[in-house]
Amino acid sequence: MIDKIHWLGQAAFFIDGKTKIYIDPYRIKEGLAKADIILITHSHPDHCSSEDIKKIYKSDTLIVGPRAIAAELSWPVKTIRPKESLEVKEVGIEAVYAYNPRKNFHPKSEANLGYILSIDKTRIYHAGDTDYIPEMKQIKADICLIPVGGTYTMDAQEAAKAVNIINPRIAVPMHWGGIIGSQQDAEEFKRLCQIEVRILKSE
Repeated sequence: MIDKIHWLGQAAFFIDGKTKIYIDPYRIKEGLAKADIILITHSHPDHCSSEDIKKIYKSDTLIVGPRAIAAELSWPVKTIRPKESLEVKEVGIEAVYAYNPRKNFHPKSEANLGYILSIDKTRIYHAGDTDYIPEMKQIKADICLIPVGGTYTMDAQEAAKAVNIINPRIAVPMHWGGIIGSQQDAEEFKRLCQIEVRILKSE
């Protein structure tokens, strides 16, 4: 399954399976496969980008996200809150908490999201914009897509703590190499993790 996961920069991913899934598309290329499902974690413009959604949207694309994004987008949105779940086109979608406990960038009250996707018996956790939070102790995932850039999210040390607790088979660092965070952050994250880490090249 990891070979079907493509990092598109920042927090954006494309999962190229039977069901085409994008998460937080931002500054993506033209000509990519059209989306069956687009998952948005929160309303910040580097995660909820109408310009990028337009590149991959088709008439039956389902957009899923927190209530705040419905006002930002001109397409219908299936709104979801932390602890809620749904199943679409043989894909399980579970919304989980994503927030900063001690910073004001992503307060818990905004109900921003991470997601756990269940695809072909593999659980993929996209953490969204978050610091390490107690709710992560309950997460069970085979693959973790985790922010490491710091400032708005976890830094490398905090992200490593999170995945060492979750204990997936593979972790992929994100939220680096663009607005904030560097290759050095991704490498430091890899060094501190007790599980396999894949540092993907942005596509």
